[in-house]
Amino acid sequence: MKSVEIHTENPNPRTINQAVKVLENGGLLIYPTDTVYGIGCNVYNKKALEHLYRLKGKSKFDPVSLVVLNIQQASRYARISNFAYRILRHCLPGPYTFILPATREIPKLMLSRRKEVGIRIPDCNVSKALLEALNYPLVNTSVSMSAEELLNDPVEIEDRYYSEVSMFLNAGWLPNPIESTIVSLVNDEVEVLREGKGDINRLLE
Repeated sequence: MKSVEIHTENPNPRTINQAVKVLENGGLLIYPTDTVYGIGCNVYNKKALEHLYRLKGKSKFDPVSLVVLNIQQASRYARISNFAYRILRHCLPGPYTFILPATREIPKLMLSRRKEVGIRIPDCNVSKALLEALNYPLVNTSVSMSAEELLNDPVEIEDRYYSEVSMFLNAGWLPNPIESTIVSLVNDEVEVLREGKGDINRLLE
């Protein structure tokens, strides 16, 4: 694993370009978000997807979220009703994952049995810079192996994933690391599946 320090507010463009090359070549990338460190890969690279699923012990039916640049990009991968659009526009960018019906653009490997996909738009300049350079989403999952274990120490993260991940964008200890709030908007109904960093009261405003 190549570990490179990065500033969350002003990420170095050269470092971002290095990370983009890693992703385009099918590697896995650890990077900071507005919640916790995530592990991302190229949504269109099947080998990278299989590697990520194997690393996190997931089956093809376990949901994994996409990190996208904006709602317009999200609409290519998820069906967004007017009801869902209003909520996404109000809450994003921010620490939420919204579960929506998937479009046919989603690789079959990612699909859950219900054919849904999680959508994330982090309020984070690092992920924004990555997505602007890539022009496609990242498949994303947390570096933590379980809900009870929250990895935030860069040294522990390096030790855990040293041989499995190609590059680590190291922003140090992230402030207030709490996983995203997961909200289902399927069938135009709001269902909070996991309460996390995102304030659920904002969903009702």
